[in-house]
Amino acid sequence: MSVSLFIFLLLSASVFSQEEVVSDEAATQVANTDQAANVAEVAAADIEGDPVAGKQIFNQNCAACHALNRKMTGPALANVQTRLQDEQGLGKEWLYKWIKNSPGFIASGDAYANQIYNEFNQAAMTAFPTLTNEDIDNVLAYTAAPPKAPAQAADAAVAAGGSGGSGSGISNELILGALVLVFGLLVVMLFLVNNTLKRIAAANGIVVEREKAEKRMPIWKAFANNQFLVLVSVVLLLLGGAYFAYGWMMQIGVDQGYAPIQPIHYSHRIHAGENKIECKYCHSSARVSKHSGIPSLNVCMNCHKSIYQVSEETLTEGKQEYGVDYNKE
Repeated sequence: MSVSLFIFLLLSASVFSQEEVVSDEAATQVANTDQAANVAEVAAADIEGDPVAGKQIFNQNCAACHALNRKMTGPALANVQTRLQDEQGLGKEWLYKWIKNSPGFIASGDAYANQIYNEFNQAAMTAFPTLTNEDIDNVLAYTAAPPKAPAQAADAAVAAGGSGGSGSGISNELILGALVLVFGLLVVMLFLVNNTLKRIAAANGIVVEREKAEKRMPIWKAFANNQFLVLVSVVLLLLGGAYFAYGWMMQIGVDQGYAPIQPIHYSHRIHAGENKIECKYCHSSARVSKHSGIPSLNVCMNCHKSIYQVSEETLTEGKQEYGVDYNKE
């Protein structure tokens, strides 16, 4: 009886969760399709590397001076490998040398290296000797085929989920529904049979005796009778009380009512989340203090003297969440 009831409940849960499973499968399929499309684009351009890993390296090392589709301190980098090959006849080896040691490459007298150097007001590009060829390949793959935004993949998954279930044949939901109905009828039948047998036994004077449950000692009484458990519990309570008492006594109270007015609307999601900027780069006081502090403006300008354009996604976030137009601040 209990086994049948358990199976009935299990199958019922399966029916209600089937739609969610189908949606997850659709989202996975769309994500795999998008990833395959990116790989196909990269292969078509004869570029090796992982654009997802390349985006992270680009944001950490290149985004301060370069954008994909516009000039900043340095040139735009969209399809840089293909353009370099088509326009200058230079291959990937040239890029390896330039990225790892641009000052030395310029000093060696390379014609195109000096042309770029002079075109951008002789602004020295930072050398990246720690980047491997694989890291550079990943960055080049990103500049050739930037990964699609997660929001696009999510929208595609929703669309795929909404159009699912239109295939031919009997659907899984119908089969599971029929099984649930069968097991439900089985449970009802077993319940009726059980009641009928009880009535027959009572009519014939048969007394069905249930096994008397053995009386058990209450948990609190068993605990109190176990001296070892009592001793361990007392020791743990004393240690815990001492820990929290020490923490309470060590409070200095400087953060009571502390709510500074933020001079600008700052997004940790963009800086620490997407661009992976180390927290202590801005909050340097956290290295020696229990308080993170507010970074000074010159810390912001280390990057924002070159990065000044606000993306559409950030503008939308500012207007929707804070009611602020970042371009007017």
